[in-house]
Formats: sequence, structure tokens, C-alpha cells
Amino acid sequence: MGILAGNRRRRWRAEHAETADPRQQVSQKLWILRLVVLAAFAALTIQLGRLQLVQGSHFQQRAALNQLRIEPVIPSRGGIYDRNGVAVVANVPGFSAAIVAADIPEGSDDQIAKGLEGLLGVPALETALRIEAARKSKDPFAPVIIKDGLDQAAAFHLREQLPMLPGVQVVVDPVRRYLAGDVLSDVLGYTGRVDEEDFVTLKDRGYVASDRIGKAGVEATYERYLRGVVGRKEIEKDATGRELRTLGEDPAKPGNDLVLSIDLDLQKKATEMVQAASDGGQAAAIVMDVHTGEVLALVSLPMYDNNIFSGKIDEAKLQQYLDDPKKPLVNHALSEQYAPGSIFKQITGAAALQEGVAVPSTTITSNGYINIPNQYDPSVIYTFKDWRTLGTLNFYGGVAMSSDVYFYYLSGGYHAYGQNFDGLGVERLARYARQFGLGRRTGIDIAGEADGNIPDTAWKKATFGDDWFLGDTYNMGIGQGFVAATPIQMIRVTAAVANGGTLLTPRVVREVRDAQQHVIVPAAPKIEGNVGVSPANLAILRDAMTQAVSWGSANLASLPDLKIAGKTGTAEFGPRFADGSYETHAWFSGFAPADDPQVAVTVFLERGVGATNAAPLGAKILDYYYHRSKQQTDAGAPAPVGVTP
Repeated sequence: MGILAGNRRRRWRAEHAETADPRQQVSQKLWILRLVVLAAFAALTIQLGRLQLVQGSHFQQRAALNQLRIEPVIPSRGGIYDRNGVAVVANVPGFSAAIVAADIPEGSDDQIAKGLEGLLGVPALETALRIEAARKSKDPFAPVIIKDGLDQAAAFHLREQLPMLPGVQVVVDPVRRYLAGDVLSDVLGYTGRVDEEDFVTLKDRGYVASDRIGKAGVEATYERYLRGVVGRKEIEKDATGRELRTLGEDPAKPGNDLVLSIDLDLQKKATEMVQAASDGGQAAAIVMDVHTGEVLALVSLPMYDNNIFSGKIDEAKLQQYLDDPKKPLVNHALSEQYAPGSIFKQITGAAALQEGVAVPSTTITSNGYINIPNQYDPSVIYTFKDWRTLGTLNFYGGVAMSSDVYFYYLSGGYHAYGQNFDGLGVERLARYARQFGLGRRTGIDIAGEADGNIPDTAWKKATFGDDWFLGDTYNMGIGQGFVAATPIQMIRVTAAVANGGTLLTPRVVREVRDAQQHVIVPAAPKIEGNVGVSPANLAILRDAMTQAVSWGSANLASLPDLKIAGKTGTAEFGPRFADGSYETHAWFSGFAPADDPQVAVTVFLERGVGATNAAPLGAKILDYYYHRSKQQTDAGAPAPVGVTP
């Protein structure tokens, strides 16, 4: 039994156990490998089908764009010259850093953003967000400016790093350099990058997102002439957007040149004179040809330097301008509206003559005031003062001495204490004021003009819900109360008086010339209409304004060798002082020669008295205009060439 038992144990625990067939194992591994290979090929086939069938057109387009692109060629912006051919702007190269989102490899946004942060100091997050936005835009191939106004050294250094920064470009485009500085800033304006809002409409006119456009002044008004015609360049690029070669080019056509009506020499001198006469507040001075409407000088104080907008904006200086309560970025000659004071009497006087309210011999006595009893309670008396007791005056004397009482009569009439004098009334006075161009823009070719205001009964009712009173008419007749006007509006009034009644549209651009210097927009007066006052009555008013300078309130504007006609104005503004007085603006508006008017001048000083401060300033500007050759020679400076007063 032991033997048998032992045998059974050995048979159960075989000495040689069964082993797997090696050929079978190899076969199994081959089948697994075949399955993996088939799965891989299936995945590749699916992906290939997706790329070719679903996204084939997209990648085909990208591949073509990586090889061949048509890019715009931005034209050189037209030049700007003063009326004597002196250049007042220059185009200089400007450098900027830009990204083209389509050329940045997927997943490289952060790397590119951090690289630019190290080179340019632009926060990486800001750049990454711009890249993301550009990718989602309709044109991911358009350059997006990351940093403007790079200096030459920074631009060259960045260009050296471009092989490590796919999708980054150094953009070189012309920027404006304003050669006259702040003296012409309010006339020329400035250029700047296209805003995102504007680009929606501008892209159909050949602009690109990184382009520059006129933002203010004649740069904005004459953008379509200065811009030029965009060209096209066919270039070959690699997959990272780097240019390999130019295959063809349709060159851009440079912009047209502007010839200003401004006389730069007169502009500079007038600026010096206004600065000397003003106390640092707001001020303006305009010189205009009374027969053409050409503006020969336009001064606005305080000024700003428009070069801060060239290339990278000088943010610190810009903020300084924005914080300045005197508003240097505002053109005070045409964008600010003030009470015109007694220079408005040109309109009241002309209307009174035309309507038969007055004739040259009409006499009115000024005792320094008039009293008006309340129509409902005669015991209540309203007093309207003159600037002093002036006695009995005819029309010439009323204008020459700028008598408020005389013009109270002309505007509102006087029916009290036994007198019966019918004045113009508010409606007729408002009508003539509008015929002289007040209450609306003059149409000068500089953006940002204000409308001013000419009130009437309907306006007061709509604005304040109140009735119009006789006192309102009195105030209106002397250019106070609700009347508001700009200096450019008031010089147009004076020019119409001087030229016999033609209402002209002022302009600061004399003509437009193409690259071959052919005139494409000629110098021709733009006539808006006639003021509706006869030449004979305007001649009476001119004689009265001549007397105002020769012996009247504007006597400080008289010159020994130049006959000037003019009108002073001292307009109250601001809160009333304890003694009943107010701060006053100073005005003078006149023309010369008085017997053969050629040019008009209007000056405004934020604080001052018309007779004391504004009148002599106006005379100095006219004196320089007519006698500058002698003045410059006496000062040791050469006389300007080709300048004809």
C-alpha cells in the first residue's frame, strides 16, 4: 500500500509539468499588435478625413495665406503749408510693436506675451487678452498695436528678437511732427490711431486697424484730401508671418497738400501780443479778410502742444491739459461761447437803421440810467444803467460812446414819463441777429464749433417756462442777458459790416494741391448770404465805428498812420459782487482801413475792459499786419518774403 500510495502521489505531482506552446504565445502577441496598428490607422484615417473633409478649406486658406498675402501700403500723408509756402508739418518715421494673432502658434500666447513684457514693459496679461481678442476677430491677420511710439533703439532691439517671437512685428509708419508747436495747434489739430468704433465704417475705405487718422483741426476736416490712396503689396511669408519676398506692388498715392490761409508770421506775432495782454486766462484773437473770409490768424489761449499726440501719446502732459480749468484743449476762438457785450451793438444799430427805428440824427439823452415802472405796479421802478452819464447823443455819438441807454431805446423802446419811442422789439432784433449769422455755426473748416445762442420769446418759454420782459430786450440790445456768441461769429459780423453786407463762411484752408502742385480745390470765397441791411445804412454804421476809434470809447485803438473803425465791448459774467458789480470780459471788433476795409480783427480777453484792454490789443495786431516790414526791420529782423498785406 505504501508503494501504491507513493506511486499515486508521484502521478498526481508529475515531475514534468505541462508548458504553453511558444508558437501560440507569439501568435497572440501578433494579433494584439495588429489590433493596435489597425486602431492607430483608424484614428489617423478619421483625423485625416476630418482635416481634409471638415476643415480642409480652413487649413487650405491658412496655408495659402502663410505663403502669399496681399497687404495694404499706407500712403504718405499730405503736407500742410502757410499762405506763404512755409511748411508747418513734417512726416517722420514712427515705430510700434504689433502682433498678428494668426501667425502666433497655438499655445504660444503666454510665451509671446511674457517675452514682450520683458522687452517692452507691456503687462503680459494685457498682451494675452489682445491676442485672444484678435484671434476671435473677423481679421486675425490684421496687426494689432501693442506699444506705440518706440524709439529707434528699442525698435531695432525688438527686431533682433523677432525670430524668437513668431507673430510679432515692428510696424514703421509716418507720424506727424508739428513744426510750429503750440502756435498752430488749434488750427492744425492732430492725428491718432483709428478707434475701434470708427474702424467699423473706415475699413471699407481702405483703413486698417493700426492706421492713423485726423482727430482734430484741419487734420480731421480735410482727412479725405490728406489721406491719399492706399496701395497694395503682394508678399510671400512663412508660417510665422515673416516676410520672405515681395512678389508685386501697386504703390500708394501720397495725400494732397493743404495751403492754409493762415500767415504764420502774423500768427506768431498775434500770439505774442495776446499773451502779453492777457492775465493768463482764456483769450482769443482772429484776423480775417473781409472780402474772402480767409482767416489770416487764429489765436486761442491757453494753447496746447499737438506734438504730444504724435506717436505715443504723452499721457502725463495730456492729463495736465485735462486737469487745467482754463481748458487748453478747447479752441476758445470757436468752441467757447460768451456774452458779446457792446460789440453786439453793431447788429442793434444796423437793424435800427434798416427798420427806420433810428436815423443818423436820432437823439437820445443818457443821464447815466433809465427808470422803467412796473407795468402792473407803477410804484415798483426798475433801473437800467449806462456805463456813465453821456448826455444827448445822435446815432454816431451813441455808437461812438457805446451808450447803453441809447441802445436800450433802439432795442426795446421807451414809453414812460411822457416819452414814446418805439424800439425794435425782441423778434425783429433776433431776426437781424440771425441774419448776421449768430445762433448757428459759421461753417469754418475746423471741427468743434459752438452754435452760440440768440434768444426770443419762444426760446425763453421753452427753456425757463417764463415770459419775455422788456428788461430782457434791453439786455439783448447791448449783447448781454441770454445772448451768447463765439469770437469767430463776431468777426463774421464785423466783416459783413465792413464789406457791405455779405455774410461769408470763414475758412483756414486756402486751397488744396495734388502731388504735382496742381490746384484741385481753389481759393474761392464761400458766400452764405446777405445780412439784409442796405449798403447805405451799413456805411452810416461804419462811419459811427470810425468815430468810436477817432474820439469815442475805442480811442485807444487809434493809430497815427492807419484809420481804424471798431467797437469795444465789456461784458459782465459770473456771480454778482456785494457792490452790485460783476467780473467783465473785454472785447474789441474792428476793421481797417476804415475808408477801404480789407481785414477785420476781433479780440477777446477773459477778464478786462474793452476800451482799456481789448481796443489797444486789436490796434497792435492791425498795426503789425500793415506795417510789419518796417517793424521787423527796426527790430533787426529780415522782412518776410512774398507777404502782401
